[in-house]
Amino acid sequence: MIVSIYYTHCICRRVKFLSNYIFKRKKSISLSRNRVMFVFFLNKIYILLHPNFKLYKTMYKTVGIIGLLLIIGINLTITAQETPGWARETKGEKEKRMAWWTHDRFGMFIHWGIYAVPGRHEWVKQRERISDADYQKYFDHFDPDLYDPKEWAAKAKAAGMKYVVLTTKHHDGFCLWDSKHTDFKVTKTPYKKDLLKPFVDAFRAEGIRIGFYYSLIDWNHPDFTFDRIHPGSPSNPEERKIANEKRDMKKYQKYMKDQVTELLTQFGQIDILWLDFSYPGENGKGHQDWDSEELLKLVRKLQPNIIVNNRLDLSNTDWGWDLLTPEQFMPKEWPTWNGQRVPWETCQTFSGSWGYFRDEYSWKSVNQLVVMLVETVSKGGNLLLNVGPTARGVFDDRANERLEGIEKWMKFHNRSIYGCTQAPEGFITPNNCLLTYNPETNRLYIHVLEWPFKTLHLPGIRGKIKYAQLLNDASEIKFWSNTQEGGSMTEVSGANDVMMSLPVERPNVAVPVIEIFLK
Repeated sequence: MIVSIYYTHCICRRVKFLSNYIFKRKKSISLSRNRVMFVFFLNKIYILLHPNFKLYKTMYKTVGIIGLLLIIGINLTITAQETPGWARETKGEKEKRMAWWTHDRFGMFIHWGIYAVPGRHEWVKQRERISDADYQKYFDHFDPDLYDPKEWAAKAKAAGMKYVVLTTKHHDGFCLWDSKHTDFKVTKTPYKKDLLKPFVDAFRAEGIRIGFYYSLIDWNHPDFTFDRIHPGSPSNPEERKIANEKRDMKKYQKYMKDQVTELLTQFGQIDILWLDFSYPGENGKGHQDWDSEELLKLVRKLQPNIIVNNRLDLSNTDWGWDLLTPEQFMPKEWPTWNGQRVPWETCQTFSGSWGYFRDEYSWKSVNQLVVMLVETVSKGGNLLLNVGPTARGVFDDRANERLEGIEKWMKFHNRSIYGCTQAPEGFITPNNCLLTYNPETNRLYIHVLEWPFKTLHLPGIRGKIKYAQLLNDASEIKFWSNTQEGGSMTEVSGANDVMMSLPVERPNVAVPVIEIFLK
């Protein structure tokens, strides 16, 4: 009898635990209905296997009913949470909102802050475990006296970049504008002036759309709790727990919302908000730490047409982000979510660092950068290419050299980038080439990575070409098909293939492009 009472108590505890688990987490977007069903299945098996099952038949039925009701409840909750009212938007409405971004394809990322003073990577405070007191010297010596945002904007425009994203605040917490919510800002440095307003005015004057990067992380704020990447975090878990008792993430959440409100109300139309980044899991931070849903709700309210990236830890919803952001690598194909292709943008650096790094020597060549841009568009994506200005406020020579190289190529080849996307199914990419396609003009662009001798073979395209030319000088490219075997000097194509007659000498450009006018 005692055993039976104890067993009944265990079953009741299981039901109570699961009920509490579900309703405590019903706001969590990560709860799976299948997981709930599986747990209830185990509990029912637990009862079935007990030797006194007949005694607990009623309880077996009760657990099943409770399970069914809770599953229905959590399913309704999840459905409601999937798309809040303020986030509802049709596929067509989203495409219209993002149409400019999808067309423009190419943007400039700028990482700039007091980390440019040490000149050893934007994560220098964390990498070298620099204390707040020692980091203060970079704040005290930040004086970008050569800062000229009009010059920056002119360089971006010349390189063909159509939008810009600037780090208004990076992980160290330093702010480039005169925020009223902190003293850790540029107007308190020797420079004493706001950097953001003249930046926005300069880039907007060049017709470049404005994006703000804002770090969710803040190693300077007194209420931002210590975690696994915080440079000041005690290594001992117990010490970290005690230290965090004096910190309050609710206060930090309000600080973030107050600052984001400043950024989205004081500088006119903001086209992109780049929030960075979440690292959920043990001793990390995710959507609950940021209050991501409420933060995004505020953003949408203040700037309804803004485009927001995917780093709020809401990636398993279809409303908590607008684009995927693979960083420092090239996806092998157009990224998907739930089996559907989605907007995406790869963010890349000239070198291995985002912020200015004086002694970084792994700089990519102009050819590598052009190929990176082309490959991104060939997979339906955008490229956000980074510059890290110096502490004096200028782009260094290495960055200028690459921007000028991209400018030279884009001047003659931007038709193969703007408005373009992945080639339609049925077009086979020739060897050592990349394809882009403009659906508005119905033109196909062949980017020839390795220049062949005399002939370029295009499989499966016979009967589809109206005209072809080199894009850099608009000179005609002749094409033909020949399936008849001949002598040793006769080139032969497949029945549905085309051969293009190329000049022996490679065009003097980073990546030659053939423009095909399709029928």
